[in-house]
Amino acid sequence: MDANINRKHKDSVFSLLFSSPEVLRELYSAIEGVDVPKDAIVDINTLSDAFFMTKLNDLSFTINDKIVVLIEHQSTISQNIPLRLLMYIARVYEKIIESKNIYHRKLIKIPTPEFIVLYNGKESYPDHQVLRLSSAFKDISGLKLLENTELPLELVAHIYNIKPGHNSEILEKCITLNNYSILIGKINEYNEYLPLVEAVKKAVQYCVEHNILKDFLEANSSEVFNMLTDDITIEEIADIRYEEGREQGIEMGIEKSQKYFLKLLDQGFSVEEIKQRLIQTTTI
Repeated sequence: MDANINRKHKDSVFSLLFSSPEVLRELYSAIEGVDVPKDAIVDINTLSDAFFMTKLNDLSFTINDKIVVLIEHQSTISQNIPLRLLMYIARVYEKIIESKNIYHRKLIKIPTPEFIVLYNGKESYPDHQVLRLSSAFKDISGLKLLENTELPLELVAHIYNIKPGHNSEILEKCITLNNYSILIGKINEYNEYLPLVEAVKKAVQYCVEHNILKDFLEANSSEVFNMLTDDITIEEIADIRYEEGREQGIEMGIEKSQKYFLKLLDQGFSVEEIKQRLIQTTTI
């Protein structure tokens, strides 16, 4: 992979690693415990924001136009993930059926959705957990008869812990995911006693020396280093804005924080300068 590729949108290391149909087949097969045929057509349709030149979701793709898979990588788990995935899948479907007239009488067949979240953060988390959109629905007691009432809308997201020592069957079947898990695990380990930048450098060096994602890391060294520090810091910045805003009774959106962070990066501000700006804006 050419390190000097001029990418139109900012990638994360995760989305860059899993940017080919071959690797996505391996990843999906490992998670679902199936063998996706090598001739299965994988069409990547990950969403992007043209204004901020960044990815909106981590990965989305169809398999033989029958299944549409949304995969998110998270270092912190938000209970709002199903709601975010609902917004993403609506836009993905818009891309898939844009040439079809949804007002025709004939039924338009659409790929069946699947929602997968891969967790690789510092906190402990179960091997597998399910989050449902319906958990966010407000109580409608007294407004509707609830007995035997089918939910008009539901979204089920499966969360898998991919930290070393968890879901070994999945990691053994997908070498790329296993190696990525080791890389992030080493960053978290070193970040316990080193600043983030030094932790990333040490983790990358460890992986190269142990032939873990060696070709990928060497071919994209500076780009990967910047993406790794950005990926981790975006969530840290979001936490700063949330905590500061909560003290003042202000609800700050995570996605808004991410966009603001990336915009300042594009303008040449350093990570530390951005942190200070965000703290100042929430304490004024």
